[in-house]
Amino acid sequence: MRRQLRETLPGLVVAAEYAVFYAGLLLLALVSLLWAPFAAACYWLLPAGLGRRFGRFVIMCIFRFYLWALEGMGACRFDLRELDSLRGGPPLVLAANHPGLLDALLVLSRLPGAACIMKADVVDNPFLGAAARLARYIRNDTLAGMIRCAVQELRRGGQVLVFPEGTRTTRRPVNAFKGGVGLIAKRAGVSVQTLFIETDSPFLGKGWPIFRKPDMPVCYRVRLGRRFDAPDSERAFMAELAQYYEAELSRPESEPLRPGAAGCAAVHNV
Repeated sequence: MRRQLRETLPGLVVAAEYAVFYAGLLLLALVSLLWAPFAAACYWLLPAGLGRRFGRFVIMCIFRFYLWALEGMGACRFDLRELDSLRGGPPLVLAANHPGLLDALLVLSRLPGAACIMKADVVDNPFLGAAARLARYIRNDTLAGMIRCAVQELRRGGQVLVFPEGTRTTRRPVNAFKGGVGLIAKRAGVSVQTLFIETDSPFLGKGWPIFRKPDMPVCYRVRLGRRFDAPDSERAFMAELAQYYEAELSRPESEPLRPGAAGCAAVHNV
């Protein structure tokens, strides 16, 4: 239907897509604005453990609602079902590739027990950081401090989401990996669960202007890869992990979803 309308009424379709796109951005900003003062108050009023659980649960609900709204408006399609098998599971380092800005949001919308490693300036931001501070997400001020906090989180039984590339992908299939994920897993003595985030669009990738509209719908899928045991050697492990990601993401069946393809049409589960 969308393709037929695009051929017969291209101007109308483009106008509708712009309306949907900006409505999605406005929705996320509005929900974040509404939650921020409550999150800031809860940070000081609730005990740390309760605040952590409550903050992460609310973030999961907000992100899930946002994805549901995007799908309902026809902006995106999501298949995140494989993440559900990790919910309530053992402590794990969740290592994911990083094609775009929505990656952490996709994972955290399904896993309320997971902690995310965030830039310190975002956590310190009065508006953007209130929810992150309540959820006790991990700051990346220093490598030593980040690793210490991540290990503590894992020893409490939580899961830690890490992007081994350190930034959004600029070199396909993945950027060079940084060593943090190996150090965290080794010191905590936990396994590393690999995640593959796949999309059919460069939307919100490195260098993509946040107000630039993509072709819609944008399709996303997250699938589980191999689970590695806690490493003995961080350096050897990181080399093996990088090799695994490059091989897995270079396979033809692992290429990004193609717009309008059958695989994209099947992506529909929030």
